[in-house]
Amino acid sequence: MDEDDQARQTTLKILDEVFGGYRAINFTVRLWDGTAWPADPVASPAFTMVLNHPGALRQMFLPPTELKLGEAYIYGDFDVEGDLIAAFPLVEHFGALDLGLGDKLGLAWKLRSLPKEQSSQVGRQAAEVSGATHSRERDREAISYHYDVSNDFYALWLDRRMVYSCGYFLEPDDDIHTAQEQKLAHICRKLRLEPGERLLDVGCGWGSLVIYAAKHYDVEALGITLSERQVELARRCIEEAGVGDRCHVIYQDYRDVDPGEEPFDKLVSVGMFEHVGEAKMRVYFQRAWDILRREGLFLNHAIARPGWEPKVEDPDTFSKRYVFPDGELTPISHSLRFAEETGFEVRDVESLREHYALTLRRWVRRLEARHEEALNHVGEVTYRIWRLFMSGSVNGFETGRLNVYQSLLVKPGSDGESHLPLTRADLYQPAAS
Repeated sequence: MDEDDQARQTTLKILDEVFGGYRAINFTVRLWDGTAWPADPVASPAFTMVLNHPGALRQMFLPPTELKLGEAYIYGDFDVEGDLIAAFPLVEHFGALDLGLGDKLGLAWKLRSLPKEQSSQVGRQAAEVSGATHSRERDREAISYHYDVSNDFYALWLDRRMVYSCGYFLEPDDDIHTAQEQKLAHICRKLRLEPGERLLDVGCGWGSLVIYAAKHYDVEALGITLSERQVELARRCIEEAGVGDRCHVIYQDYRDVDPGEEPFDKLVSVGMFEHVGEAKMRVYFQRAWDILRREGLFLNHAIARPGWEPKVEDPDTFSKRYVFPDGELTPISHSLRFAEETGFEVRDVESLREHYALTLRRWVRRLEARHEEALNHVGEVTYRIWRLFMSGSVNGFETGRLNVYQSLLVKPGSDGESHLPLTRADLYQPAAS
């Protein structure tokens, strides 16, 4: 038996041992030479895993870490044809295998017997950030790594306003453009914006929220971001929207915000808090407190991990290496505790977990549909990174291992007053037209 035949037989044995009893999902595996597993055809498989060379399983599972599996996918050791989102329960199945010591040693031996080869690791590489964690300079490097990829790439699969956070779905079949406009309107209603008020958007992305608020609520809106490419595009969008007299986006760290002669009336942060880090939360909320007027509102929108999920201390997760360097997810209880210790009063907390799963499904499908166009702006590895992390995030939000919350905070008046309505009824009025 030649080396290729041996690798084929070993690969099939491993697949039998690891996935032979798994029947929760209909899927197939296709080996590098066209051999199919299982041998009996599966009707309408949700996806097909394609092993691109004899050493693919070794690259995927030796050692058996999330990072190793992710790198094997983005660098082409294996592919997933069909629904990548549907493949994530299979990964969980592998991680939860309850094998005895002998079985573990046997599986490791089989994996090591496969050829030690891999696809060329050409393309986007893991992030290399320097300096103290969450220092100003390191935060700038981390933000640039993720957001300065290509405005044209993001524009292919985000909505027409380029909102890079979860939409707000009134109906589960809302399209992405409708859901994102509904989210912007929902946030503005929660902030109870009034004409002439000064609004600061911390981590404003491409300016969608400040433009919407300036246009529909006639506020003076300022957005800040640490992405130079976002600033460039946001400024063009502001001019195109005709709100350049009352809407601005600048390159600035949240720690350096100076409100000027008067504090801001309202603050908002959507999808930026995940970059702050728990060690800087006190700084974050204190800065928000210092620049907000009394009775002012602060809406903090952020992804969180559940309280029962342990904090991941490993700096070499796939997400930290290839997606969000230094990104941290903390339980909602932690962020609210820091907010309250600063002096803020918590007035409303809303989970949008299911909304983010719906949003991500739309992003993934839009990205996959424009694969070839994406390669005009980024490399294949970059495309695969975004396809992988967004597909995995769908699974996280649908299973509850990820959540996203909008927390509405108020800086009470000197006598404790908030002047907020007694009910939430005003939040569910028709959006501004």
